[in-house]
Amino acid sequence: MTEATTRSIEVPGAVLTYDIRPGSDVDKIPLVMVASPMAAAGFTTLAGHFTDRTVVTYDPRQSERSELTTDADPTPETHADDIHRVIEAAVGPGPVDVLASSGGAVNMLAFVAAHPDVVRILVAHEPPLVSALPDREASVAAVHDVRDTYERDGLGPGMAKFLILVMHSGEIPADWTHRPAPDPAQFGLPTDDDGSRQDPMLGRGHIVNTTGYEPDYDAIRAAPTRVVPGYGIESDGLITQRATIAVADALGVEPTIFPSDHGGFLGGEYGQTGDPDAFATRLRELLDG
Repeated sequence: MTEATTRSIEVPGAVLTYDIRPGSDVDKIPLVMVASPMAAAGFTTLAGHFTDRTVVTYDPRQSERSELTTDADPTPETHADDIHRVIEAAVGPGPVDVLASSGGAVNMLAFVAAHPDVVRILVAHEPPLVSALPDREASVAAVHDVRDTYERDGLGPGMAKFLILVMHSGEIPADWTHRPAPDPAQFGLPTDDDGSRQDPMLGRGHIVNTTGYEPDYDAIRAAPTRVVPGYGIESDGLITQRATIAVADALGVEPTIFPSDHGGFLGGEYGQTGDPDAFATRLRELLDG
């Protein structure tokens, strides 16, 4: 695998760290891999399947090696501007192909609307857009309850509610926020509040700003970018799968099914393993087909 070169770039409100892995075929369009709040480290295994292309990964402004220089809560538009600056610094004005997962897929929908001529193919893997769901009211309330629990009670209680929510299959019941709170200990989470509120998933407005974002579907449809919403076969019925289907419907395209689940590309990063070999094969079919 090609060794990564690590660089940093100063952007409004942050200093971002990104990695470049040069590809063996200079004629191949560069591949950018983005997520949020997951950092570049999560794409290590997947990047190793694309040594023919230059691969760019980065740490979002609230994650790992990147640093915040503002107290403002980032939005998908903020992240889209960050990604645009990283791409220009790493490989120039484009075109590029992009695999975007989870919150990164939401941010890249904002990117395509704002910068329609940069991305050739966007594979949007499981964007958690509760704003697009038919049970939007209950789902939005559930997300706000996760954020409020975190702010009030700390990481353990907040993350326990988050896990229960993302593991739920089917529409979110109207009484969801009135149900008994899950015990953090059942997930191996802390029950004591250490006072910290720096978690990149639950803090700094990430979960609310990301899931509640409403893409400019008209602008995305008008862009020359081919947008491919995709979800893992094991995510059937979960919020991320249902949201992916809703986004595909809004864009008038068919969703693509990937192997494994929400973290199907992981090869042991963060202690999680999906099916990265099969995931990479499916991704290559989409990019090279």
